[in-house]
Amino acid sequence: MKKLYPDAAAALDGLLFDGMTICAGGFGLCGIPERLIDAIQAAGTTGLTIASNNAGIDGEGLGKLLRTRQVKKMISSYVGENKEFERQYLSGELEVEFCPQGTLAERCRAGGAGIPGFYTKTGVGTLVATLASAPRVERGVMVGVGLALLAHLYRELSVTTPSGREGNTLTVAPEGVLWFATIPSVERLIRAAIADEHDLDTVVLDLAGVGRMDFSAAAALRRIVEEIGDYENDVTVEIVNVRQGAARGAAAHLVD
Repeated sequence: MKKLYPDAAAALDGLLFDGMTICAGGFGLCGIPERLIDAIQAAGTTGLTIASNNAGIDGEGLGKLLRTRQVKKMISSYVGENKEFERQYLSGELEVEFCPQGTLAERCRAGGAGIPGFYTKTGVGTLVATLASAPRVERGVMVGVGLALLAHLYRELSVTTPSGREGNTLTVAPEGVLWFATIPSVERLIRAAIADEHDLDTVVLDLAGVGRMDFSAAAALRRIVEEIGDYENDVTVEIVNVRQGAARGAAAHLVD
């Protein structure tokens, strides 16, 4: 493959055609392929779909192609500071697909690597995601309700368990909702954190990040504390920052 060309036009010779999709690098006016943009403008290629962070500014960067009406659609994460972009979009001359920056970057990477798709929870349950996935508005409403419910359940019922060590004290801090379906994962993470650490004197279960907790979770935490105390004779286990109104007395049951 030839890698050196006398100019940008020669590098693009035979590659351009109307209606093609172009992935353009850079961020705003930084790191953009200026000479290639000029060559595309000079070639007069039209109906372009361009995936890029944004479309430059008026008359600069990709803004040059907007000015000459060569762009049909922009896939971008940011579209500010370009009046012509705004005008064309509001007048219906330009299609715009907004895409979060991280998702856009991964779409470009995945496409280049031949990966047809990937999962991201960004936007899950939102109206935009609902309408994009539903071919009809009526069906979209039903799908939207279902996705919103699933997103709500995911947020409400998921739990994370960050941990950190200071000296001989390991602090394990579950965050989220503790109930019978989530407590097993918390128990595994607590035991794994303790197993990976050495020379511990104290293990602190910090429940400040627990929004709600049922009796099954409280009972499971008490059992975990007792078993760790029996198994690790030199380790003291403490429970702190228990919310007394966690869930109908579950917190009181935990600290009794």
